[in-house]
Amino acid sequence: MNYLSTLNPEQLAAVENTEGATMVIAGAGSGKTRVLTYRIAHMIEKGVDSFNILALTFTNKAAKEMKDRIASIIGQSEAKNISMGTFHSVFARILRFHSDKLGYPSNFTIYDTQDSRSLIRTIIRELKLDDKIYKPALVGSRISSAKNNLISAAAYEANTDIISEDRLSGKPRLFEIFRAYEKRCFKAGAMDFDDLLYKTNVLLRDHADVLHYYQHKFKYILVDEYQDTNYSQYLIVKKLAAAYNNICVVGDDAQSIYSFRGANIENILNFKNDYKDHKVFKLEQNYRSTKVIVNAANSVIEKNTNQIQKTVWTDNTDGNKIKVIRTLTDNEEGKTITNQIFDTKQNEQAANSDFAILYRTNAQSRSFEESLRKLNLPYKIYGGLSFYQRKEIKDLLGYFRLTANHQDEEALKRIINYPKRGIGNTTVEKIIVAASEHDVSMWEVITQPGKYPTDIPSGAKSKLNAFVSTIKGYAILLEKIDGFELAEQIAKSSGILKELYDDKSPEGVSRHENIQALLAGIKEFTETVGEGETAYLSDFMVDVALLTDADQDKEEDKDKITLMTIHASKGLEFPYVYIVGLEENLFPSQMALSSRTDLEEERRLFYVALTRAEKQATLSYATSRFKWGNIVTSEPSRFIEEIDPKHLEILNNKSNQSGGRSMNQVNLEKKINQTKESLFSSRRHLRPVSKAKPMTSGGTAASELNLKVGNNVVHEKFGKGKVIGLEGTPPVKATVFFPQVGNKQLLLKFAKLDLLD
Repeated sequence: MNYLSTLNPEQLAAVENTEGATMVIAGAGSGKTRVLTYRIAHMIEKGVDSFNILALTFTNKAAKEMKDRIASIIGQSEAKNISMGTFHSVFARILRFHSDKLGYPSNFTIYDTQDSRSLIRTIIRELKLDDKIYKPALVGSRISSAKNNLISAAAYEANTDIISEDRLSGKPRLFEIFRAYEKRCFKAGAMDFDDLLYKTNVLLRDHADVLHYYQHKFKYILVDEYQDTNYSQYLIVKKLAAAYNNICVVGDDAQSIYSFRGANIENILNFKNDYKDHKVFKLEQNYRSTKVIVNAANSVIEKNTNQIQKTVWTDNTDGNKIKVIRTLTDNEEGKTITNQIFDTKQNEQAANSDFAILYRTNAQSRSFEESLRKLNLPYKIYGGLSFYQRKEIKDLLGYFRLTANHQDEEALKRIINYPKRGIGNTTVEKIIVAASEHDVSMWEVITQPGKYPTDIPSGAKSKLNAFVSTIKGYAILLEKIDGFELAEQIAKSSGILKELYDDKSPEGVSRHENIQALLAGIKEFTETVGEGETAYLSDFMVDVALLTDADQDKEEDKDKITLMTIHASKGLEFPYVYIVGLEENLFPSQMALSSRTDLEEERRLFYVALTRAEKQATLSYATSRFKWGNIVTSEPSRFIEEIDPKHLEILNNKSNQSGGRSMNQVNLEKKINQTKESLFSSRRHLRPVSKAKPMTSGGTAASELNLKVGNNVVHEKFGKGKVIGLEGTPPVKATVFFPQVGNKQLLLKFAKLDLLD
């Protein structure tokens, strides 16, 4: 057991405590993956059957890394027996095995976000609703939130509070969309990502025999990134662990940043209440970052009140101070950061992949992309258009999906006339109408035209018959030949490969190459199975449907500068990290300034960003930024102010180029304090929200505050604005210009406005 000798005392204690409820609080860079990996290996070496272990992660990449490490200790054959993967992949397998209990086919389709949005868009159109009010993305988010809280469409419709909330928001028929969406998914034999967890809860709730089986199969449960679990995931884990209470959760409340996806920080904070006899182990030694970065991050996160107390420390070198760069505009910010990267690359002989630019929103990438291109610095945008979301890839995958599940209507609509085979939109619309009128799938309509009359011309009918025969021919081979053979046959015989090959434009060549890359990936997938086993196309489709952005690193992207949102950076690390756009109302986000809970999550997000850096962290902000067609003045983020000044090196225009290395330490400390005083002095003119006088009663509040045209005000949702018009005596209505959203007319009786000094 030599591997145990590589652990520090806290890590070793967490690894050796294999029985009962255990919570491992793992600070940033503290080696939590190693602890999880060695804990599983240690359990197996102590005699725990590998078949009785369930390990849940948040990315396939993390699961693969852990499994490979475990295999190197205990051997490949034992490692294969562990049920390990993401929540969605593990429970998708369980749902396929028990799908009949829920009325689904075992080969049900898994809809990705694009598929779900497409179906929602179709339903909105069929219900004759305005898609500018019922935006598909917003509706999808609302449905997702309901499912993550285990609310079905029927329960949603029966909940008067929810219906009232929708009515007040101007979307009274949202429940109809949810109801139709749920019905259409079921009819198509499809589940979306949220269903994989929602339906697992239903399966365990309604089928005691299934719950009993998995409670006794998974005697030992380990959950990575527990702070990111939502209510649905929490309940599944709690149910499965109820028989033995051998549950180990690993996470860091200081890195809980996904509440917008339904993640609930209370899951980790309340672990002690769920398991009274639990043990807690704190991994506080950071192996990633310098002392300056670790201590600076600590000085920020300590401002949060809702947290598990710990003190992260490191034995690493002190390292450089954190640089703070002030620029006049967002364009100048892009140029300055890019020049810094160029200089550091030359001076430190660093690789492109050593650098990451982290921002709060994707829209911020523009100025950095432009500047990087001008200096010929290669970069990749993490979380951009996924390979599997490209049209040509989705088209071929559509054939694969319909082959495996004939009821998949999104796939059928996508490929029924691609490549073109003379089945026009009018014909497709008639099929959709017939399917809706008879409450059957589109596939049933086109395979039984006599039973479901559609008034389709005979010429189109013969083409539909040919299409049906083609798909049925593929389906016969689904479990007769391996995945690559069938995929290659479909790509060729469907005409997709030929159509793309004949297109000699640069775009056409690129699309053809992408299809070849997909086929190569399927070939590689089929060759990874054990001897005597066959990987079928349906197996590959499950694997693809559950990929996350973090699982899709491409070889050609290895040595490129990374541009990404801070949310996407979690779990990653880089020698040089640039956290940009550190301005009030941007980071922290304007939407997070109305409550302490939201602000503390923004602070955790900054903590995550800062702790991605190994050697050097650089912060930047612009004093003006182009937003919504206007130039908006900006204030530096409060998060810069919250860092202990001894960890900061604030660069002026001259030192932006020289690095400020010639300044002696005494003058530097003096300059930091003076500059910070200057940076944040403007915030003194803001009256604290808690002490400001709210305008709660029409003209009375307006007169008390002496509201006039030209006054600067702040609104909890729209941010800062200027009063440009008043109506009534005393004022009843105000027109306010908000740089973020333009002009808004507000009734003063209800508007939550604060007057700025």
